[in-house]
Parts: sequence; C-alpha cells; structure tokens
Amino acid sequence: MTVHSTAPILVIGLGCRQGCSTQELLTLIEQSLGRAGIALSAVSALASIDRKRLEPGLLQLAAQLNLGFEVFSAQQLAPYAPELSHRSSLAFEQTGCFGIAESAALALAEQLGGVAASLLITRQKSPGATFALASIEQNPR
Repeated sequence: MTVHSTAPILVIGLGCRQGCSTQELLTLIEQSLGRAGIALSAVSALASIDRKRLEPGLLQLAAQLNLGFEVFSAQQLAPYAPELSHRSSLAFEQTGCFGIAESAALALAEQLGGVAASLLITRQKSPGATFALASIEQNPR
C-alpha cells in the first residue's frame, strides 16, 4: 500500500513601506520561515494589497524567488479582518485594510486552494515591512 501525501499550499503575505528594499523583505521572510522550520522552497506564491502592485522591492523579490505575485484590493481583504492577529488602525487609515500581510496571505491561499486557509505564521515585522504565512492543507483525492 502506498500513502500519498500532498504538500500544503503556503503563501507569503507582505506589506511594506514605499521604497522598501528587496533585501529587507528577503531577510524578514528568511528569519520568519527559519524560526518556524519552513523552507522557502515550500512557498507557492507572494501576495499583497493592490496599492503595492508596482512596488519595486516586491516585484524584484518575486522575480528573484521565481514566485508568482498577486495583489488584492482592500475590499477583497476586508472579510479577513476577524482572523487577523493584529489590527492596525494606521494601516486601515492608509489602505482601508486592517492588516495587509495576513489578509493577503489568507486571500491568495484560499484562491489557490479553493478552501479556507489558516495563518501558519502570524504577522512579523521589520522596520519597513510586515510578513505573514497562510496555509491550506491539501488532502489527497
């Protein structure tokens, strides 16, 4: 008898200040994943808010890691507010969303997996960026 296990879908959500460097984002990701014992190679995609669609650091990061980069509007991210570990009134004032990294990670994981996602790593911060990791466990069919 052979048991097939399917790896979970892992999505990184990122928020950042304008002009945040690719290196700052990568350091935050590597430190956060390292503490959790998760390999960067296990990650499926990156996500953020649509206001960051053309943010150079995020675009360079996605290209460097060879990962897809999806963005969502504040309206698309709003339903995830009850699941956030931290609600930022400043983020809400600036973007209309209480938490970009966690919301974006959850939104893209659910889009890719077709079922509800959960936060595997809650919001982590560096001086110019935020990170979160959402997961969907895939069941073999």
